Amino acid sequence: MIIVMGKSVTQEHIDHVVEIIEKDGLEAHISKGSTNCIIGVIGDERKLDVDKINALDYVEKVMPVQKPYRRVSREVHPDNTVIDVKGVKFGGKDIVMIAGPCACESEEQMFEIAYALKKMGVRAFRASAYKPRTSPYAFQGMGVEGLKIIRKVGDETGLVVETEVMDTRDVETVAKYVDMIRIGARNTQNFDLLKEVGKVNKPVILKNGLSTTVDEWLFAAEYIMNEGNQDVILCERGIRTFEPLTRNTLNLSVIPLVKKLTHLPVIVDPCHAAGKREPIPYLAKASIAVGADGLLIEVHNDPENAMSDQAQQFTPKDFEVMYNDLKKVALAVGRKLV
Repeated sequence: MIIVMGKSVTQEHIDHVVEIIEKDGLEAHISKGSTNCIIGVIGDERKLDVDKINALDYVEKVMPVQKPYRRVSREVHPDNTVIDVKGVKFGGKDIVMIAGPCACESEEQMFEIAYALKKMGVRAFRASAYKPRTSPYAFQGMGVEGLKIIRKVGDETGLVVETEVMDTRDVETVAKYVDMIRIGARNTQNFDLLKEVGKVNKPVILKNGLSTTVDEWLFAAEYIMNEGNQDVILCERGIRTFEPLTRNTLNLSVIPLVKKLTHLPVIVDPCHAAGKREPIPYLAKASIAVGADGLLIEVHNDPENAMSDQAQQFTPKDFEVMYNDLKKVALAVGRKLV
């Protein structure tokens, strides 16, 4: 249920409505937009004294929420959410480039890539310390040692750093070392992990699952936000289909649709969708054209000898060419790639 209040409403009015909601054992989610204020009601709405709220002069209307997810829905939060991570803003007019290697392999490797990206103007750096691999014999990541290197890179270069978390037992440790936490496709519906991530004060990049529907993806975000963490960035990374030519199929058609359903920023990872370098520049351009708020691109100083995902990582030189081309596409749609 949402309570719509006029733009001239005072803080005292808002506080009074919140008091009524909480007195009835429910939770209030306040969203102040450019034209009005909306209060979302979270909980068993049957307990709410709707007539009492409707009788207030400064309440325009009380409406049911059409979507089953509450905090994620644009009905509850009409304006775009902008998530500020150390000055890097996701969800605004800028399109944010997050770049870096698939995995942290050594301190030397990480700093070489990070400084090359920083010189180009990239402001956010990705690298995984933990790697979910299909084979148990494949490189699984450096773990805590990798986290320490990632933090060192962030401190010395000034780049915003992010990494993936895979286990509920590692959430607090990972959050201590990075500026953003990433939930990978294999864990999109790991509800215990989502709840734990929801308890930490760090922005979360949430990828769609290999076969999740949009509703399931948004419900996963709802799990995180329901625990208190409102800073969720959705990341489309492709879905599993019958087509073997690419690693996955990038579902670009959902980007404008998801942005209509939710106020959260939506970014795209074309690398894990394609699984090979050749299509990635085209997919990245298309992502910008359909409204993506950011891109996640893998860059390695020696892709052929990378310990994971060799075929989908770019050298810094090749990445720079693509990065400059993407800036032109961003300008063409009235935005700026940073």
